[in-house]
Amino acid sequence: MSKPIPTNAGAKIAKWQGGLAVAMVGALSLPAMAQTDADTITAVMHSGLRVLDPIITTAHITRNHGYMIYDVLLASDEEFNPQPQMADWEVSDDGLVYTFRLREGLTFHDGEPVTAADVVASLQRWGERDSGGQLIFDVTESLEASDDRTVTWTLSEPFAPLVEVLAKQSAVPPFIMPARIAETSADSSISEHIGSGPFRFVEEEYEPGVSVTYERFEDYVPREEEPSWMAGGKVVNVERVVWTTMPDAQTAVNALSAGEIDYIEQVQVDLLPILESNPDVVVETRDPYGYQTMGRLNFKHPPFDDKQIRQAALMALNQEDVLAAMMGDPEHYEVCGAIFGCNTPLADDTGSETLTGGGDPEGARQLLEEAGYDGTPVVLMQPTDVSSLTAQPVVAAQALRNAGFEVDMQPMDWQTLVNRRASMSAPDDGGWNIFFTNWMVPEITSPLISVMLNGRGEEGWFGWPEDERLEELRAEFIAAESLEEQQEVARKLQAHTLDEVIYIPLGQYNMPQARRDNLTDMIPSPVPVFWNVQKQ
Repeated sequence: MSKPIPTNAGAKIAKWQGGLAVAMVGALSLPAMAQTDADTITAVMHSGLRVLDPIITTAHITRNHGYMIYDVLLASDEEFNPQPQMADWEVSDDGLVYTFRLREGLTFHDGEPVTAADVVASLQRWGERDSGGQLIFDVTESLEASDDRTVTWTLSEPFAPLVEVLAKQSAVPPFIMPARIAETSADSSISEHIGSGPFRFVEEEYEPGVSVTYERFEDYVPREEEPSWMAGGKVVNVERVVWTTMPDAQTAVNALSAGEIDYIEQVQVDLLPILESNPDVVVETRDPYGYQTMGRLNFKHPPFDDKQIRQAALMALNQEDVLAAMMGDPEHYEVCGAIFGCNTPLADDTGSETLTGGGDPEGARQLLEEAGYDGTPVVLMQPTDVSSLTAQPVVAAQALRNAGFEVDMQPMDWQTLVNRRASMSAPDDGGWNIFFTNWMVPEITSPLISVMLNGRGEEGWFGWPEDERLEELRAEFIAAESLEEQQEVARKLQAHTLDEVIYIPLGQYNMPQARRDNLTDMIPSPVPVFWNVQKQ
């Protein structure tokens, strides 16, 4: 039996980068602020941080927070190859027993050593929430701490991509916490935030949604290898990192231009010329793969509990309108109907003809009539404070109305949306019908890591489709013995996903980042990280 390829297959993903806009935009005045400290990086991230538990949410800002304070057993390098991080590993000849050996010198921020018992508790909690983790635990016979530094994971049947799933960057990485914290129910948020990663969370300085501070963890022992994405040596060269929230994009751009902050994670394309004209600022694309933007429907409540009405919503939307409103310049986006990302080994565009061809509002209207749509309002959540998420709801609301839907678009900040989307209540009782979000392409290149492709109902991701066929196809993918077999299953998954409207892929884009030129050696990874960075 030949071994299946790594599920990410990302080393083969074609490099894609957006160009930079050239239209000039006038700058607004900004009150004077102090220059940033030489030992502190002050960063404006894409969103404020309110949810601190990286296991109960897939929000990227919470994942980014997780990488600051926690570490992982294995990590993916820039070639998408799994590498040892907290542990080395061995696999038995029959593929049923995985043995992980923790490296020496691992210490939690409270001074306690990291033990195998902590790893076991952390992996068990992660496995309840993560889509790929659920699949692994379906075939887990036992997960045990053999001694203080050894974890033995025994399967009832082979799961060839286990190492790749553990090493993935997102959406829910298997961060390692102290056992007493990891034993918190996977349905409840943790109340302590202690990891063993390169930074320590400064809880007394935390202002939810406004500011979060991290300090270098002096007892962290980096690996000796060169850093590569999430893998390798995490060497911290500054004393503190402060994430500060600036919802107004113009204010953030002016602050960076003036040297009052050091870094902006996502820059609105129409504001790029202000920064490009500043010799002290570097504008760049952080990673070559970009993001997919998408719409998620709620399967639990009318009207999208009806397949035909979901199909009408898909038919009403089109990618070009959404992407043009988001990014403006076509150099920064790509129309693409593939649920596994453009130009990836599993890419296929079956079923996306209306999405990539301009939409079909008349066809959507006909489907609504056939389904007997009764005018039930569609509650569409609209984040107002994240530049990469403000346009989609507005464009979608108009497209849905044009097709005959009643739309109730409700504005809110992103972190409110992140909390509300977890509600299974009816839309008129604090729930919702549709929202839009973005995924890094490396998060969607396989059905084992894409959280949208989960058919386990309430055990799955927000929207909660219950779909036995989707689960059968994911099992077929695990059993595939070659790239060709995986691609055949991926084609079935593509067709099934768009027929059932598990979600609506709306194309790919790439937003640039910006930093002061005295920040150097920033790792060009999809996840923004602050180890390895030098501040001159």
